[in-house]
Order: sequence, then C-alpha cells, then structure tokens
Amino acid sequence: MQLRSYQQEAHDSIFEEWNKGVQKTLLVLPTGCGKTIVFAEVAKDCVKIGDRVLIMAHRGELLEQASDKIAKSTGLKCAMEKAKETCIGSWFRIVVGSVQTLQRTKRLEQFPKDYFDTIIIDEAHHCLSDGYQRVLEYFDSAKVLGVTATPDRGDMRNLGSFFESLAYQYTLPKAIKEGYLTPIKALTLPLKMDLSGVGVQSGDFKVSDIGTALDPYLEQIAKEMKKYCKDRKTVVFLPLVKTSQKFRDILNSNGFKATEVNGDSKDRAEILKDFENDKYNVLCNSMLLTEGWDCPSVDCIIVLRPTKVRSLYSQMVGRGTRLCEGKDHLLLLDFLWHTERHELCHPANLICENDEVAKQMTKNLEDKASASLPEDVLEAIDIEDAEKEAQSDVIAQREESLAKQLAEMRKRKRKLVDPLQFEMSIMDQDLQSYTPSFGWEMAPASEKQIKALEKYGIYPDSVDNAGKATLLLDRLHKRQEEGLATPKQIRLLENKGFKQVGTWSFESARKLINRIAASGWRVPNGIDPATYKEGD
Repeated sequence: MQLRSYQQEAHDSIFEEWNKGVQKTLLVLPTGCGKTIVFAEVAKDCVKIGDRVLIMAHRGELLEQASDKIAKSTGLKCAMEKAKETCIGSWFRIVVGSVQTLQRTKRLEQFPKDYFDTIIIDEAHHCLSDGYQRVLEYFDSAKVLGVTATPDRGDMRNLGSFFESLAYQYTLPKAIKEGYLTPIKALTLPLKMDLSGVGVQSGDFKVSDIGTALDPYLEQIAKEMKKYCKDRKTVVFLPLVKTSQKFRDILNSNGFKATEVNGDSKDRAEILKDFENDKYNVLCNSMLLTEGWDCPSVDCIIVLRPTKVRSLYSQMVGRGTRLCEGKDHLLLLDFLWHTERHELCHPANLICENDEVAKQMTKNLEDKASASLPEDVLEAIDIEDAEKEAQSDVIAQREESLAKQLAEMRKRKRKLVDPLQFEMSIMDQDLQSYTPSFGWEMAPASEKQIKALEKYGIYPDSVDNAGKATLLLDRLHKRQEEGLATPKQIRLLENKGFKQVGTWSFESARKLINRIAASGWRVPNGIDPATYKEGD
C-alpha cells in the first residue's frame, strides 16, 4: 500500500525515535487519517527485522479492525490474544491482544518477559490505566509506540509522564487544508441548557446527572434540529440509553427517520447497516460509537453529552470528518450550555491550540447565538474562519493589555525587554501559543537559560518554564545568526512609533538608532515612524 506523504513521514519519524534510543514514543493523527494503516506498516517493518509485535487495545472492535487492516495492507496474518484464544505456539509474528485479557497475572506469566520486541497501543490515551501499565511493566524491554487521535494538551501532558517523545503529530486543520478530511462548520444554537446542578466523577460530568438535566430540553432540541438537520445524515451522542431511546421517539414524532443503538442492542450490526444505507437519517447512541465505527456519509454531529475531556469530544466529532462523495462539509451543532464551575469542550477545542483563542472563538459563536431571535435560521461558520476571527480579537486584546504593561514598564525603567513584547513584535505564533507537554518542559528555566536570556536582553522572570526558555533562546540564536534586530533595538524603535521592527536587520536598526541618538533621542526631521520602511 502506498502511504500518503504525512503517513510516510509519521512511519519514518517513529523509527528515527527508536533508532536514537527512545524506547517509548507517541504518534498523534486525527480520526480518519489512517492511524491503523501507519501502525500496520510499522508492524510489518518490525517483523522484517525479526521482531515479535503486540498490538494492544481495550475493545474487541479495535482488535478486529487492526487485524483486518494489517492483513489487507501488508498481507500479514495476526494471532489473537483474547479470552480463550492465545498466540502461544502461533507462527504469526504479529499478535493483537486485549488488555483486559493480558493484564491478568496468570495470563501474563505464561509469556517470557522478552517475548515481545515491540508493543503498539491503539487509542493510547487509555494507556495510563492500571491494566495497560501492568502489561507494559511486564514486557519492560519492548519498544513502545502509542497511537492516538486526541488533540488534548491535558492528555498530552499526562501521556508525557509515560512516553519519552512525540514522534509525529498531524493536526486536524492541516488534514482539512490538505484535503484528507472534510471541512467543519460549527453552529451554536440559542438554546440555553443548565448544567449547574450536574456533578463530576473521574474528571468529567456524571452521565446520570446529565441525563436528568438534559431531559426537559429534548423537545426543543428536536425543533431546532428541524431547521438544520432535516436533509442531513446525523449522529447524536447522548449520556444514557434511556435518554437516547426517548430522544429517538421524540425525533420520529417530529418527522425524522431516527433509530437508536446501544451496547445491549442484539441487532446492532443490522441497525448500523440500515443507517449507512439511508433507511434512517438520524442515529442516536449513548456513547457507543466513539471508537471503532466509521460511516463516511455522516454529515452532521450533535453532542448532547457535554464533556470536559477533549479526547472524548474529538472522537465524537471524528465520526463525521471522513470524506465522502457529495459531502462538502460536516455540520457540528453546539448549544449554550450553562455551567458555573467547569470548562466544557466546544468546536473551538478541535482547532485552537491556544486556550485564549479557543475561549474567544467560543464566546464569539455564543454571542451570535444569544443575539438571534427564536425564529431566526442561523448560518454555520467554518471553524477555520472562526478561529482566524478569534485570533484577531485576541491579538487586539493582547495589544491593549501590552500597552498597559509597557506603560508600567516605562515607569519602572526596566532595562530588559518583556518576552511577551518580543513575541508580539516578531509575530511568532509558535512562541505565543506554546504550552509544555513533557516533564522536562514544565520544569523552571535553568540558571544557564536565565543568564542567556538576560544576555540577549530578555527579562527572564516572565518566562514560565524550561520549554518556553528553550524555544525562546532558539529563536534569539537564529535571529542573531540571520543578523536580525535585537530585542532592545526592537523595543526602542517601537517606543518611538516605528512599525514591524521585528523583521528588520540588526544593521538597519543600528543605523536608525544612531541617527535618533544624534538628534538628541528624538526622531529626526523628515521621518514619519508610522510609514517608515526599513532602509529609508
């Protein structure tokens, strides 16, 4: 099978990490971008060098999907380690194994500790649980690859406590831009649902409480759906089976062709097939379809199971991001959830790497919904356009805040340049949106880093961690090599009203500063800082 360019890059990056001595590395690909294909190729190449490979997952559907994909894409057969099936004595070098089975002490101890050379973990955001850790600690000499679709920095930070590196990450916006996933349009509906009485359990909302809180709104939600989903193929995620079944009945009474599926549905395969074949146009489920099920023709997702967990949210939305003939975008419906204590996941969390931009994008969408009348039909907004608008708003707010900070800095006559001012001046998005993921990044900046920052003219007390200090020093070093203006030059000239000084050369900035100094530190006659271009 010919890998896509990003899949080949991911494959090569994984082996680069292993070859340089990193034992446990991570791959992040959005839902629908072929993570199974990538790890199938990785498994094949591990077998070529004589490795025995274990592919581990927590659900039977994922194991069967992996085995089937490996057979189709590489021609290699897999042994199964699940319930009564065992790989012991098998000729096959690839094993797909259930973590529920493998974690049992008696089962584990049937294997030598060096039995597997490579372990691949599907849906790796689950791997910090006790069961996975028991298996990984037993086969502690194996190389490990974790594969996940989660974009959640919280998950990444936690995974960073186990994995030593991020081998490769392909983002949702890039996948959409390069044509591998469908564009997403978000619409926040003006239906205010109160979650203030919902409790929290294991870091997320209690599903039983959500079901109770959601119940009074189901009729109104169905009426809103009539405006936007009548001609769409829609999947609705709900908190409880009884809520899901009740909503199915409400939808059918409102003219939809709705069905419902849950873990106890005996005819589950038939229901899913009928939905795929358009016998139904709405499929309700109580969190059954978050993993291991694909229907590319789904073009509307409604999340009525509010969550704080971005990995879960992205999995739900991911059921509709695959490409399909005749489908030009995915419609993602959101609501005005009211909660006093907790941050909810919204469409912004799928695309925004910066929390500040995500909050602004959510606010913008909610403001538009709140300003509408009940009879209005609102227009869905492409999430990339919504993010750009939010970024502009955040930059404007930052500039206002920065102006106040600079006024205070002038009063204190600080000799060093604030790193935030420097980031804004050189317009570096990576610096502005940086969030640490791994343990070393979260540590305080070292003495050596602090001294180096001061030498470059940066005020180090505002640099929160070692990761940010590393990135900042890297930028400063590259700017020095490229002969660009220093932080102090940028600050001085910006304070005089000159624009875009962050892009100037060191020499251009030096010459202009010398002219200003010769004029008694006033801008020379004939120079307008607002229109002045480098080298004028």
